[in-house]
Amino acid sequence: MHQVLSSAWALLLGMGMLMIGNGLQGTLLGVRGEIEGFSTFQMSVVMSAYFLGFLGGSRMAPEMIRRVGHVRVFAALASFISAVMILYPTFAHPIAWALGRVVIGFCFSGVYVTAESWLNNASNNENRGKALSLYMIVQMAGIVVAQAMMLLGDPAGYDTFVLASVLVSISFAPILLSISPTPAFATTKPMSLKKLMQTSPLGCVGMFLMGGVFAAQFGMSAVYGARVGLTVAEISGFVATFYVGAVLLQYPLGWLSDRMDRRILILLVAAGGGFGAVLGMALGGVYGFLLVAAFVIGGMTNPLYSLLIAYTNDYLEHDDMAAASGGLIFINGLGAVAGPLVTGWLMGDDVFGAPGFFLVMAALLFLLAAYALYRMTQRPSVPVEETGTYAPMSPSSTPVAVEVAQEYAIEAEQDAQDDAEAA
Repeated sequence: MHQVLSSAWALLLGMGMLMIGNGLQGTLLGVRGEIEGFSTFQMSVVMSAYFLGFLGGSRMAPEMIRRVGHVRVFAALASFISAVMILYPTFAHPIAWALGRVVIGFCFSGVYVTAESWLNNASNNENRGKALSLYMIVQMAGIVVAQAMMLLGDPAGYDTFVLASVLVSISFAPILLSISPTPAFATTKPMSLKKLMQTSPLGCVGMFLMGGVFAAQFGMSAVYGARVGLTVAEISGFVATFYVGAVLLQYPLGWLSDRMDRRILILLVAAGGGFGAVLGMALGGVYGFLLVAAFVIGGMTNPLYSLLIAYTNDYLEHDDMAAASGGLIFINGLGAVAGPLVTGWLMGDDVFGAPGFFLVMAALLFLLAAYALYRMTQRPSVPVEETGTYAPMSPSSTPVAVEVAQEYAIEAEQDAQDDAEAA
């Protein structure tokens, strides 16, 4: 761990500040939208726009990096993010916000691609797993810290928007001033979606459904809190609890993943998250139960992302794992674009109202559990001793980070085989 910190501290510090800025603007828009009188569906379009931009950025950023290099791409995109955050309160209109979210989503995707390729360059075979874990923890911690910073200003004013912009502006200073060399950049051509679906139907369907769940959490949780009349402090605590659960349960579920049939674990975890959503829908009027629901949903669903990637790897040859990562991320991105739109529609006063937020997640998670049960009847499971290693991942990761995780899984499996042969 010390080796990872010594070689990548600038990257991790910069990413931490970026994630604080990203988490802050997401919650801030949800609260400010209620103050401005935007409808739930208008806010769902605003939130969905981020994931549309993110999906486009993950495709275009690699070519940008090849043409002008990591440092220039990182600095330019972070500057755009900072500028858009300042403009939000200046142009408080759903269309302006949606366009701004497309830009911010695109830029964050490019920043993540740059940072994750840097992270891969800073790690080696011995510490790559620790580097991935540390990167994920920094991302989650940044979003949690952002919720506490919501209390430093009035969402109806400019102060909090300026704070988010400043954090992003200074985030790239540690990296640009670091003496660490910039890495050579290369990504693998994605596997066709048809081939990926034939290889792992559960992995593809699961990633699409989870995209909708993650987008609802990240994009619509603050909108839900504002709709039901929570205070700013309560909304901050509610949003943060999703990510606290994600960090605390990621590693226990990962440990189980390497020791049991992954389809059974996917079924149980998805069902557990679904019941958490039902709890929020039924008892969300009591703030304590609302926090319990958020903890369970976040703690169950975020590890599912890594679990579905690990499960898909079990049916792939080593040479195909990196190629599959791009397809899985794309499928997840399609679900993420649709998630807020469906959630916003169901949260409309003429449909289900605010409980529609939990209804969407419950339906998607129970559907995933049912599909996992169906797939268990279609082909035999991979023996536990032949499965690959689980690598913790954040749902906001790009194909670069997933490829790094694939490399880690391959290396861990080869090390285990070498140890078995030596014994």
